[in-house]
Amino acid sequence: MSQTLDPVTAEHVRQAANRLADEFAGIYSKETIERFIAESSDQLGGTRINVFVPVLAYRFARERLRATAKVEGLLVTDEPEVLFVCVHNAGRSQMAAGLVKLRSEGHIHVRSAGSSPGDEINPAVREAMTEIGVDLSEEFPKPLTDEFVRAADVVITMGCGDACPIYPGKRYEDWELDDPAGQDLVTVRRIRDEIDTRVQALVGELLA
Repeated sequence: MSQTLDPVTAEHVRQAANRLADEFAGIYSKETIERFIAESSDQLGGTRINVFVPVLAYRFARERLRATAKVEGLLVTDEPEVLFVCVHNAGRSQMAAGLVKLRSEGHIHVRSAGSSPGDEINPAVREAMTEIGVDLSEEFPKPLTDEFVRAADVVITMGCGDACPIYPGKRYEDWELDDPAGQDLVTVRRIRDEIDTRVQALVGELLA
């Protein structure tokens, strides 16, 4: 782990690795879990306050492990998987992921990521989503990883160009949407509603 953690935070990270080792027992070794935790902590960057490192590294590593297990055939699920990618994973992709969870009632596994993730989710985005019953308070910008793309059935990009690797057999779409960064709440609501229209069509198609 390249970033320097104080002893208390480092112990919390070790505890997080132990929880994941229990969850993925029989699938991945403790050494593999520890490697994922260390890589995830590094990928999240050193700008975050250390107190948040254990919980964010745990969540990020858990999603990476689930994605890897699916790709390797070690985790079988009937749920379709969707990945939303934008630049900062602080606006459009977070709204889209939250809306998929809402409209699919949890029947679609969804992830979001950024080609150059920011430090926090746009506050106006959080507010606009709260208005329709989607809580983003526990979400955070995450970097795009290869296993996320490989595990997805549908990959939807939003203004991130060719940052997303292409794998045969996957469905790729690019949604042209305004960036909510720096916009007022009224504009963010409009973008949210445009995304919602597309999401509802996608959910209807995937769950038909």
